[in-house]
Amino acid sequence: MLTNDHRADLTVQRVRHPLKFRLLQVKQVHALTPHLIRVTFTGDDLHDFVSASFDDHIKVFFPEPGADRPALPEAGPDGPVFPAGQPRPTARDFTPRRFDREARELDIEFAMHEAGPAATWAAQAKVGQYLGVGGPRGSLVIPTGFDWHLLIGDDTALPAIARRLEELPAGTRAAAVIEVADPSARIEFSTRAELHLVWCYRNETGYRGEPLLQAVREIYLPEDGEGYVWAAGESATMRAVRYHLCTERGVDKSRIRAASYWKQGAVAVHENLDD
Repeated sequence: MLTNDHRADLTVQRVRHPLKFRLLQVKQVHALTPHLIRVTFTGDDLHDFVSASFDDHIKVFFPEPGADRPALPEAGPDGPVFPAGQPRPTARDFTPRRFDREARELDIEFAMHEAGPAATWAAQAKVGQYLGVGGPRGSLVIPTGFDWHLLIGDDTALPAIARRLEELPAGTRAAAVIEVADPSARIEFSTRAELHLVWCYRNETGYRGEPLLQAVREIYLPEDGEGYVWAAGESATMRAVRYHLCTERGVDKSRIRAASYWKQGAVAVHENLDD
């Protein structure tokens, strides 16, 4: 079982960042799979961009129909201040997949799992187009020094999982349980960790998320060492995953980070799940 051992080197830390909004331009578009599109953005506004954690989220602002760029807010004392007399741009939360300050490049990956403004934009994305980015406002820095790591998620969590696996040091025990539409949605991961990978596929005729939840129920959890669980995806599924791990598998609540990246039947949902 996991224990609530708060050794200094395993302390999960929250870091705040100044709120900034940046106008970025598409540099490259690459379809990783039929279900996942990577867009590389560039711009001088990235000179002071910071992303301290693999599960950071940024607010991406999309242009209104007929406009070539979004109307970005400014950072006010109480948060974003939008231009008066203009409609607020459509915005969604995304993970910064990769950032290269020297090259002024930021990668964002778009899951094409459902129709919506983000997937619609990504499907037609072209070099030279503009998007706006706000944040991240803060980071939850989870140390890599845990003895083992369990990563759980669906298509929307792939960028964060891939980034985390790249960060883990050699010899770290890691497992990832991922639900996607079908085998064509699988991606290759680059990692030095000793990775146990479980892919599962959605059953569109049944409860969405059930294959993922079942795979989590069956996954082996080491009884030795200090571990950490990170999970993100559809809201109801992540709540069920967290409940199972905490109440049936003995995972201490301080050793699990669960987040809702989206919610079936709702729009623009992004929240952390806790008691």
